[in-house]
Amino acid sequence: MPQVKIIAKNFMDMVASLPEFKLDQLYDNTFICEAVLRSLPALGKKYVLQLLFIEKPVPAKAIEEWLLSNGVSKHRVAIDRLVQLRVFREIIDRKKDISYLLNTKFQSNLQKYIVKGGVLPGEPMPSSITVRLPTLEELDAYALEQWEVCFLLQLISSSQAERPTNFSSSMMTIFQRGLLSQRDKEAPRLTVHGFQFLLMDTNAQLWYIIREYILNSEVRGVDTADLISFLLELSFHVSGEAYNINTLNEFQRNVIKDLADLGLLKLQQGRKESWFIPTKLVTNLSVTLSDSSSRKQGFVVVETNFRTYAYSASKLHCEILRLFSRVEYQLPNLIVGAITKESLYNAFENGITADQIISFLQQNAHPRVAEKTPSVPENVTDQIRLWEADLNRVEIVSSNFYEEFPSRDVFESACDYARENGGHLWEDSKRMRLIVKAEIHMQMREYLRRQK
Repeated sequence: MPQVKIIAKNFMDMVASLPEFKLDQLYDNTFICEAVLRSLPALGKKYVLQLLFIEKPVPAKAIEEWLLSNGVSKHRVAIDRLVQLRVFREIIDRKKDISYLLNTKFQSNLQKYIVKGGVLPGEPMPSSITVRLPTLEELDAYALEQWEVCFLLQLISSSQAERPTNFSSSMMTIFQRGLLSQRDKEAPRLTVHGFQFLLMDTNAQLWYIIREYILNSEVRGVDTADLISFLLELSFHVSGEAYNINTLNEFQRNVIKDLADLGLLKLQQGRKESWFIPTKLVTNLSVTLSDSSSRKQGFVVVETNFRTYAYSASKLHCEILRLFSRVEYQLPNLIVGAITKESLYNAFENGITADQIISFLQQNAHPRVAEKTPSVPENVTDQIRLWEADLNRVEIVSSNFYEEFPSRDVFESACDYARENGGHLWEDSKRMRLIVKAEIHMQMREYLRRQK
């Protein structure tokens, strides 16, 4: 049974994984430097600001002298992060003493930022041109509609539709790379990753899509550093303000269209000008995954008898609950169902794990039960894990059975050959019987013919 987990990194983990020359390109951009500074732990920010105007390496021992006795662990975390992001360059001398030097490009841009003040990503368009813009509440509703209904719900129902048509070819490439699979003329189907993706919280889903979008950029002939710079620049725009699309280059306009498909931006067209309006989804791009401020209020109540009550009118919530439970009926604002052995076995076969199901139920627990400990009854969580363990006890392996060997020497040599090739499963030395994996059957046949 597949046991695949999606790891959704945050933006700064992605930046830290880039090669050194790419990071140098990024640090040419003031917005990147500001975003990196904001993402650092408090002690990391302190070190950067204290060394900002020092152009010589500073010994590690000198930095350690700034610490209080209880700050050693936080110091290590801060230094590790600064080195990962190449904000600090580690220098080791002949005596093996360590010193740290600020990245020169990062240092130069941050000095300008501190001395001269921040630079706006772009001037919003005047209200005389845009006339009426959506309110922040309307913008939030639009972003939720695009993300949940036009994107997530379409992913779930992809096997029932001929083909998702609302997305650009670049976005479809990303979905088919990890979330959807398609054979010949069949409709696209959710992969193991796709089922697991649906159980993530919105922040984690967003990071997964953005990460895949960046990783796939070079295939489309787009420079990774340019894309990351532009995405982080968008995160500094003001949610609800209108920004002129005509001031962007062709690459940036294509990115804007892709992000609008997911609800990160809203596009509007006037008589002469067209503009985009950032939603909270895009302005949160520089926020780490640990930030829970953008998570929605829970809606699920699980009882000790395995019945579930989801206080929601969302069709998406109903379809997600169907992934691992039996939905019995749906009222205008309530979805009633039950977690059964059969519904869980179906989820496990699709690659969803017990821990992911339990995590989803805990993260989306209704406020009335979220305050309790535990928010999901222990007998339910224990039984979900037991049913998963029960399913995993037996593993089916294609194999071949051999008997009636001409001699014990041939039998023993065949056993040794199977072990050496990683195909040995079982043997009965008394009756000279052997079971090997089907994948080495042809090799075993040839070997036994040579023995005869």
